[in-house]
Amino acid sequence: MKLISTLTAGAVALAIASPVTAAEVEWKMTAAIGEGSFLYQNFMERFAKNVGMITQDRVEIQPFGAGVLAPAFKAFEAVQDGIVEAGHSTPSYLVNQDPTNAIFASFPGGMSPEATMHWVYEGGGEKMLQDFRRADMGLHSLVVGIGTSEIMAHSNVKIQTIEDLKGVKYRTSGAFAAVLQEEFGGVPTVVPGNEIYTLLQRKGVDAIEWSTPGANISEGFHEVAPYMIMPGVHQPSFLWEVFVKQETWDALPGDLQNLITAAAKLSTYESFTRFGDSDIKAMAQFRDTKVEVVLMDRDASEGIREAGRNWARAKAASLAEGGNTRMQEVLDSYLAYQADWAANSSYLVRDSAE
Repeated sequence: MKLISTLTAGAVALAIASPVTAAEVEWKMTAAIGEGSFLYQNFMERFAKNVGMITQDRVEIQPFGAGVLAPAFKAFEAVQDGIVEAGHSTPSYLVNQDPTNAIFASFPGGMSPEATMHWVYEGGGEKMLQDFRRADMGLHSLVVGIGTSEIMAHSNVKIQTIEDLKGVKYRTSGAFAAVLQEEFGGVPTVVPGNEIYTLLQRKGVDAIEWSTPGANISEGFHEVAPYMIMPGVHQPSFLWEVFVKQETWDALPGDLQNLITAAAKLSTYESFTRFGDSDIKAMAQFRDTKVEVVLMDRDASEGIREAGRNWARAKAASLAEGGNTRMQEVLDSYLAYQADWAANSSYLVRDSAE
């Protein structure tokens, strides 16, 4: 919070003291989500606004929703191909290309949102992501968005046990899609966010997962599916990133690199508290609807978590046997931080209804 106050106060003071000038840098930024959605407003629009504020409009970023400049799942390629200067997406959509992305995106058995935030900014997570993007994709990455825990599913069928997942047609992505299919006999499918409501309404799938309570309530999924499954062990947190070509980043003067980096971190912190506040309000609203909240059995939730960790360990070991040790190094860092957090965070006070 001290960082946020310092950045905001400094930016406002500079803006008052300095005349308005034309932007030195102009970027168009494509999104993996549709304009007007909760995530678009909370991540994309917030980041663009913060960059303008902190750089005193020396950098202007114009965001565009999925499908305007590039398809939802092609944001990374659009930047690599020079179609657009910047993109905003999640590593979850790249897991099939390289499972290392699952560690950054979060996965079943992964860390809580609070621990994830600390690992990213204090435990070296963002630096690892930047090294990964530069080496594999020629991109410079900035974390712009860490989310709270998602809703496990809005579903047309009741899911309470491991056995209930068998044969379920499930809109999902990332590591959970693989775990669902390989370990529990589910049938995953991936569609962009703007197609999920219609797919669920028409029963093209049995269940969908998308985001947090605060984001999902605005999508209206609870209006077309009778069950809301929790807790969100499939996606205990999530991460989104903004990326530009490495040469685009390197061409910026050092002061602008520092200011854009500060704007990214400010956006992550602000969006995180926005998620939490919206989630609590949404959960209260859900209680006044007809949706039935279903808590999965604890054994089932823990089974999904353990299956997710085993999947990640197996993927990392397989890559390491082939000479690629990067996923193993990232996973070791991640799991070590998770273990330290679990072992040493008992001093923290947790609010509970019990």
